[in-house]
Amino acid sequence: MIDDTNRGFGCNCLHWHLRGASRLHAVYETLTRAAWGTVLIAVSGCMVGPDYHTPAPPATDTYTSTPLPDQTASAPGASGAPQQFVAGLDIPAQWWTLFHCEPLDALIREALANSPSVAAAQAALRQASENFRAQTGATLYPAIDAKANATREKFNGVTFGEPQLTELLNLYNASVDVSYNIDVFGGGRRELEALRSQVDYQGFQLQAAYLALSANIVTAAVKEASLREQIEATGRIADDEDAQLAVLRQQLALGGVSRAAVLSQETLVAQTRATLPPLRQSLDQTRHQLAVLAGKPPSDTGVPEFRMSMFTLPRALPVSVPSSLVRQRPDILAADATLHQASAQVGVATANMYPQLTLSASYGPEALTPAGLFKSANMIWSIGAGITQPIFHGGQLSAQKRAAEAAFDQANAQYRQTVLLAFQNVADTLRALEHDATGLRAQTQAWRAASGSLDLTRGQFRLGSVSYLALLDAQRQYQQTVVNLAQAQAARYADTAALFQALGGGWWNNTATSGAIQPTTATAK
Repeated sequence: MIDDTNRGFGCNCLHWHLRGASRLHAVYETLTRAAWGTVLIAVSGCMVGPDYHTPAPPATDTYTSTPLPDQTASAPGASGAPQQFVAGLDIPAQWWTLFHCEPLDALIREALANSPSVAAAQAALRQASENFRAQTGATLYPAIDAKANATREKFNGVTFGEPQLTELLNLYNASVDVSYNIDVFGGGRRELEALRSQVDYQGFQLQAAYLALSANIVTAAVKEASLREQIEATGRIADDEDAQLAVLRQQLALGGVSRAAVLSQETLVAQTRATLPPLRQSLDQTRHQLAVLAGKPPSDTGVPEFRMSMFTLPRALPVSVPSSLVRQRPDILAADATLHQASAQVGVATANMYPQLTLSASYGPEALTPAGLFKSANMIWSIGAGITQPIFHGGQLSAQKRAAEAAFDQANAQYRQTVLLAFQNVADTLRALEHDATGLRAQTQAWRAASGSLDLTRGQFRLGSVSYLALLDAQRQYQQTVVNLAQAQAARYADTAALFQALGGGWWNNTATSGAIQPTTATAK
């Protein structure tokens, strides 16, 4: 619908600049009655193109084909606590605080303030906002410009049949020019709608940057803690194997074991220690990653060291209903904004096929001397209205409209794909949490059995009741279960963080960031 307030403002500005010239005022009134009256009344309320509606979410109320358990399996230790799936539980904006790790919270807050990726997303949002403001001024308000010119020219009277008449003169001109493109069919307002959607898109991209950064830091911190556990456990295993090797060498000296047994133990010790460099390399890479995520160089020593004992496993896990997920995840909302923008562009392309109406006016003095610019007798003015109706463009405008419609279809398909992938992401994470718990319980049982078997086999070997091969096999089994146990413990924390990320991270509860983003797409009905 045409904005009567803005239209009136344009007319008042024009009248104010032309005040003082009665003839110009009379012509202006005539233009207002004739041009505006007939044209605008006829097209009042017209804005071509589709009115956007956010697509409905998938018709489902679950993420997985089979129901989730009321709670996950439990295992001994802090990492084995059972977790409950709570439908509809809201997510705090600082969801990582649920792990109750102060160094982690401090690092994430520092990263959110210093990360270049976040700064880039913030700059992109500012750019989109300023582009929207610039186009708003160009579309809704008249353009008013002040001009001043001074020229020297030679006048020739041939045009008037007086070839002998020549004259050198100076010409001075000062004027105020006003122009206004009347948005009759809403093409300008559709363009503003598209730019507003771009602002929404960049806002949700910023929220996605916040979410990705915090989730990546939590995952990297848990990985670092797990690697430390694995390195320390592997080091203890290597020390135990070294001690066993010393015993075997003594027995070899006494003739109690063969040289082959000693060589096998030496091989085992070397293999165990050979696993440490890759683990340390992964630890160094994770430390470097944490520093960069926090906006620091890899050489920075201020990044805290993380251990598994520093984290508390959240007991209550939120499970947002699918209809809420499409209004929470930044990537879905960004895809919705892109779809809204494509819809508005269809309106722009449609409006380009209809007449374009322009009003223009100019008022100011023109004189042969600078002093003459201040004489009322030298005032000149002009006022006009123009209308352009496309007639033949070789099919260009129709093709542009069809291209815009195709772009809308593409954005619609991409939106639906984004929603489906988001649902898959949540489903995968929910199942991963369920299987992580059962896997940790199994790994804990395997570690206990391997530890008991190793202790028993060592005692029997000292008594000579089992062969060295049995001891070697028990050592290898124990070593593998230690590594697997550390990895299973870390998986529960990492997948818990992944669930918070999959559900959107609670950004809507952060008044400091979400308040600046009031999407037109998410609330459109």
